Amino acid sequence: MEKRSKKKSKKKGATMTAFAQRTEEASLPWWLVLLEGIAAAIIGLFLLTAPGATLFVLIQVLGIFWLVGGLFRIVSIFLDTSLWGWKLIAGALGILAGIVVLQHPVWSSVLVPAIYVIILGIQGLVLGGVNLVMAFWGEGWGIGILGALSIVFGLVLLFNVWIGVAVLPFVLGAVGIVGGGAAIAIAFAMRSMERGASVRDPAGTEGGGEARPV
Repeated sequence: MEKRSKKKSKKKGATMTAFAQRTEEASLPWWLVLLEGIAAAIIGLFLLTAPGATLFVLIQVLGIFWLVGGLFRIVSIFLDTSLWGWKLIAGALGILAGIVVLQHPVWSSVLVPAIYVIILGIQGLVLGGVNLVMAFWGEGWGIGILGALSIVFGLVLLFNVWIGVAVLPFVLGAVGIVGGGAAIAIAFAMRSMERGASVRDPAGTEGGGEARPV
């Protein structure tokens, strides 16, 4: 019985070690997640303390991203001709949007957030309508209440676009700080998992087995 329990514990330890190794290989490095969390927290802090200037800079960066992404999509047509029509349209739209943002930085810093608020409002109406339909189909009153609140939220955004634009930097800033803090915590958790996996499977052992003395 003891031998069987020892064999089971060895197999379990080997399985956990292999799972930890696969998780480590499939996931991002912990230090990259840490850097992303720090960057998100810093951007969120800037959005809360200096919303206008930070939003202006972020939209200019977004314009550069659209321009470069559009150019890459156009170039990718010559490398892979599949779906070339969609690539051409997406690339042309990206280049056009990037040029407009970079040529008119002041207007774009107001127009882009307004478009984003309108998209959020339309999304709230659509999701709210879907939730209400699901509630009438018997999914429960809870999802119906969430659907009604989503519709109200969408209507508020659509009828008060400029208020949404004024509040948007603060919402994004809060999301950046919370998300950045969560990413930093996850990064340190990943680091501790990697250290635990290295302790369970030290160098010189194979397949999660025990090192044999010479």
